[in-house]
Amino acid sequence: MAFFAARQPILDQDKQLVAYELLFRESLQNVFPDVGEDIATSKIIEGLQFNLGLDTLTDNKLAFINFTQETLLNRYPLLLPKDQIVVEILETVRPTRQLLDAVKELKEKGYTVALDDYEHQDVWRHFYPYTDIIKIDYKVTSEAEIMKIKQSIKAFPHIKLLAEKVETHEEFHQAMDLGFCYFQGYFFSKPEVMKSRTLDPSQLTIAKLMTELSGEEPDIPAITQTFETDVNLSFKLLRYTQSPIFQRRNDISSIKQAIVVLGLQELRRFVSLLFAAQFTDRKPQALTVMSLVRARFCESLSTQPGQQSTGEASFLTGMLSLLDAMLDSPLEELLGRLPISPVIKAALCEGEGRLAEYLALSKAFEDADWKQAQQFCRNAGLAVDKVTRLYVEAVRWATVRENLG
Repeated sequence: MAFFAARQPILDQDKQLVAYELLFRESLQNVFPDVGEDIATSKIIEGLQFNLGLDTLTDNKLAFINFTQETLLNRYPLLLPKDQIVVEILETVRPTRQLLDAVKELKEKGYTVALDDYEHQDVWRHFYPYTDIIKIDYKVTSEAEIMKIKQSIKAFPHIKLLAEKVETHEEFHQAMDLGFCYFQGYFFSKPEVMKSRTLDPSQLTIAKLMTELSGEEPDIPAITQTFETDVNLSFKLLRYTQSPIFQRRNDISSIKQAIVVLGLQELRRFVSLLFAAQFTDRKPQALTVMSLVRARFCESLSTQPGQQSTGEASFLTGMLSLLDAMLDSPLEELLGRLPISPVIKAALCEGEGRLAEYLALSKAFEDADWKQAQQFCRNAGLAVDKVTRLYVEAVRWATVRENLG
């Protein structure tokens, strides 16, 4: 049975990735209210233990996981490692004496506890000594309500505030000024300041390499020469080929041999990884990871039966979809400087064509918008269970490649 998972990044004040919230279903068809919250939480634990593993989806970052009243009273969090998860107490949970006893036990055993979508009630004060994080929906909570919550926890300085649904850089800075320490939302994947920025020589070289490799018949001698005339690129290529994910039988003695070892498909991915890394200097790590997930996922979708787009174009579409956030410039302006095919430009700038559908499906997965994802699958003629596995595989792949970069 397929196990569907989405993850949403949680960043700190320095925009560093500190955790993911994990959201699970058995498939895209299992959307609320068809699946009870208790069943969903049970499936999360089962999937993490037997199917995916926490390290697969979080790359050794903390995993925020929702727990219901019943699963908390039954001590389900104890089935997962205390140093890898944050126990989120859902907003639907009632603050009973039995729940307080369960939370006390979790804290005594070393677990981190968070109150999810918190709305202040005096009864929750009893839980403050055992609470590490309070999550507040930034979209629906007024500044006055936030200040009231801050006043209520003033005697508990260990409690940190996390702002959910932060979608713009302006909201991020506002929330930080209000005292929030952690931020969940996709503000980091949007341009911070729309301004004109040119490509420096190294970025332009990589962009040209990526464009050359996106063609059906790349000019391998020219690509080899480009690497050979750039010491930095050559070093990174050779280092990449040393990874244990490639089963080499002999040592690498030339750039041409390194290219042969990788093969065209993996070379395309490697250059795209360099491309993303070049543009995400001083940007959140989550931005690079997201671009890699999108690239791999779009590529995988294009290879399914009945799909007409090429894998190379699909991969490049996913990779370029966050270029405006990487460079803080309008996407149309940036793509106008690169020799990108009209099909890719139409997908990215106009939202047209099958490549745009792949990208929209990837975004639906990121947002855990199951109903929208199911609709996109139906429109593209893709099997839901298969798409589920492709997304999880894309997350695995992106995590490995980002670490290698």
